Amino acid sequence: METRELGAVLLWVGALLVVVGLVVYWGGFSWFGRLPGDIHYESESTRVHIPISSMILLSILLTLLLNVARRFL
Repeated sequence: METRELGAVLLWVGALLVVVGLVVYWGGFSWFGRLPGDIHYESESTRVHIPISSMILLSILLTLLLNVARRFL
């Protein structure tokens, strides 16, 4: 990969991170961690949160995204 191509890739990745950061900041992912199948447990001294369904969904989305990106590159 040439330096110019690497620079372009880094710019796109940076722009994507800014967009994702803005979406998270404005509450676009407020549903994350509250799906059916996510485990929440609270007692007086303990709080446990295990987002099983959210992590499975995230894994599927990232797998699809990376497969699409690999086809184009």
